[in-house]
Amino acid sequence: MAGAVSTFPTRVRTPRRATAESPVVKVVLITTLVIFFALFLVLPLFVVFQEAFSKGVETFIKTFEDRATAHAVKLTLIVAAIAVPLNTIFGLAAAWAMTRFQFRGRALLTSLIDLPLWVSPVIGGLIYVLVFGAGGWFGPWLRANDIQIIFALPGLVIATIFVTFPFVARGLIPLMQAQGHKEEEAAMTLGASGWQIFWRVTLPKIKWGLLYGVILCNARAMGEFGAVSVVSGHIRNKTNTMPLHIEILYNEYQIAAAFAVASVLSVLALVTLVVKAYAEWRAERQLMEAMQTSEGTNP
Repeated sequence: MAGAVSTFPTRVRTPRRATAESPVVKVVLITTLVIFFALFLVLPLFVVFQEAFSKGVETFIKTFEDRATAHAVKLTLIVAAIAVPLNTIFGLAAAWAMTRFQFRGRALLTSLIDLPLWVSPVIGGLIYVLVFGAGGWFGPWLRANDIQIIFALPGLVIATIFVTFPFVARGLIPLMQAQGHKEEEAAMTLGASGWQIFWRVTLPKIKWGLLYGVILCNARAMGEFGAVSVVSGHIRNKTNTMPLHIEILYNEYQIAAAFAVASVLSVLALVTLVVKAYAEWRAERQLMEAMQTSEGTNP
């Protein structure tokens, strides 16, 4: 009949969510993730601790009573204790400069901060050998003044600083960009000095992002092998850090001792992972709050 309105209900098609997947796809993806996680993380960790205690607890303890092992642990902590605070200061300065000022070369500075992430650590160590080594640019002057950098503690520290300095800066720059600088400007108009602004305004806002970057920096500093291996010379009781000492023990077929030292690094890695996850969660919350505040003040 002309002009009649159809009484059949029209079928409304609900939009498909971007995250909606079939049960089969979900099972396959989750199973793949679990298998990959078990094979490449859980199983190696289990093997490390199994081999570390394969000859008993006494052998495990005696490993760290050895002079070379004790020195390697001590040296690793010393290198990290020097490199991490220096990189923290550098990261704060770099993040402040990148987010608070506009200047020529800003893009170049950003690229240079990321350089150690793209250059092989071995190449980084080799560069320092060519600069500070006996036959390097400053080698004759250093030798004349009885200063040793390569095959000594200063070389280990410099190489570690090179491979770890992006982490603190990269943890702070996105956070400080999202937060803006309105609160700092308000504090300045109230007569606060630069140090007062930093300690009372900026630092409380970035503390979780700073902690996140410091944790990553410390983990890389204690576990670094490539750059440190080039500048160390593998001298027992002098320049061997824990990763280098593990290689020496393994090459000498002291398998249980090598895995005992490796288990200490593994424990440090697990603790770092837990603290990192918490700091990352707090930093993300801080970033979201900063973005919401920024959206609210800029309609």
